[in-house]
Amino acid sequence: MKLEEFFKKYNKVALAFSGGVDSSFLLYSAIKNNVDVCAYYVKSDFQPQFEYEDALNLAKNLNANLKVLNADVLDNEDISKNPIDRCYYCKKEIFGKIYDEAKKDGYKILIDGTNFSDEYDDRPGMRAKDELKVLSPLRECKLTKNEIRRLSKEAGLFTWDKPSYSCLATRIMTDVPITKKKLMRTEKSEDFMRKLGFTDFRVRNIGDDAKIEVVSSEFDLVIKYREDILKELSKYFKKVLLDLEARN
Repeated sequence: MKLEEFFKKYNKVALAFSGGVDSSFLLYSAIKNNVDVCAYYVKSDFQPQFEYEDALNLAKNLNANLKVLNADVLDNEDISKNPIDRCYYCKKEIFGKIYDEAKKDGYKILIDGTNFSDEYDDRPGMRAKDELKVLSPLRECKLTKNEIRRLSKEAGLFTWDKPSYSCLATRIMTDVPITKKKLMRTEKSEDFMRKLGFTDFRVRNIGDDAKIEVVSSEFDLVIKYREDILKELSKYFKKVLLDLEARN
């Protein structure tokens, strides 16, 4: 199946929108195919400000219909306790909130940006998606991440080369409770490193310490800005550590 065929079958949809590569291309494709589409962005403590701004900018560039919803994810103990299946409860709450709002707006079909490259069977979040019968056109049309990036570049979307990004909660070890403080220090640390030129990296919370992970091509940047990184991140963490294994 091609995306054009999918959107002929489903010409009125709600989109779970993050502002990332996949959902941005999906929003572009829906508009291109004259679909009645409304994008729903759920703002929570797990999403950094730059993701929210990217979502707003992309929607504005496409002249898309965007609704921003708020979710107090830390009020849900199944999420804040950070169990191994935290993502299931989080996705269930996020998709459920979008679905309820979309129904009020007259949309019965909810789609998301899961693509053909995404691992599926062992991801708790996918279980929540299936339970709520969320459709994934990129996956159904067998579009891989690389193909989506290529098509996004051709379409002139600024998200085409945006690094994959997981929510801030993933920086905290499983079964370690998630707090606003931990999320805040992670976001501030990653914002600082992003301003230094880092693109594909993580700042993990290991107790009261930070563990920095970067791709091999950016180890030189760590050395170049070592003192700056240490000075800034030491505001939030007792120790600042570097993982010598490069991110894949």
